[in-house]
Amino acid sequence: MEVLERAEWQERAASHAARIDRYTAPHLARREARTKHPVFDFLFTYYSYRPAQLRRWHPGYGVGLAGSDEHAALKGYDVGPGGAAAVTEAHLASQRVLLTTLHRLLRATAARPAHLGCFGLHEWAMVYRQTTDELRHNAWPLRLGPAGTDEVVEGHRIACSHFDAFRFFTAPARPLNALSPGRDDRDAFEQPGCLHAGMDLYKHAFRLSPLVSSDLVADCFELAWEIRVMDMRAAPYDLAALGFEPIRIETPEGKREYVEAQRAFTERAAPLRARLVAECERLLGASAVLA
Repeated sequence: MEVLERAEWQERAASHAARIDRYTAPHLARREARTKHPVFDFLFTYYSYRPAQLRRWHPGYGVGLAGSDEHAALKGYDVGPGGAAAVTEAHLASQRVLLTTLHRLLRATAARPAHLGCFGLHEWAMVYRQTTDELRHNAWPLRLGPAGTDEVVEGHRIACSHFDAFRFFTAPARPLNALSPGRDDRDAFEQPGCLHAGMDLYKHAFRLSPLVSSDLVADCFELAWEIRVMDMRAAPYDLAALGFEPIRIETPEGKREYVEAQRAFTERAAPLRARLVAECERLLGASAVLA
């Protein structure tokens, strides 16, 4: 086991906290003031990882932290013979099912070609034929109005492959989707061009914490943050007052802009997905040796 001296790991932990604070501090201030943000709150409300958890740095399995009573008290940690706090073999063994499941999903996703023609219509399908009171972000108007929004949905082929987007479609929109992804068949549908699959790399990373380094979690978080911005710029809401210029996916120019951004995010997500696959394989290998 590699052991980091206290001064070294504290410096890395402080750097990580500073990196994360630029995202979490405004969110916590909004929460204190009881105000909502339709774009930036998502990663802290939809996903289960709390800001304090995201801010805490972990070195990953196989690295000990000298003199860290604070880590020793955390779930999954213990103090080894040399006095360094580290993630335990027992915790690794307890996560084998999760590691196996994520490894299978990530590899299946990476093996498929990227489909780049969805144009973010999942967000439009989530408001299809809803009244103003029913809209999730009803403090913000629909850019094309209710009728215009419905016309966009009805005038396009919708092929959403991501279950956690598809499950929020309105009841009238669900039959319009060319695919029927389910909760238990994600391996059969996930594809690397999907924006939500890119955002979910953050979820996969934090679910593996503290077995993986928080540096990887933060890298996935920052990608998810940028994808979320793009996702909502292409959504039907008018968020210009917040500084978000719309991607007008109902136009040929907007479609081209969307595909270019989607391709760029697909390329950026690929190495992060590969790092997660490699971590799953490393941890599964270590678990097998222990068994």
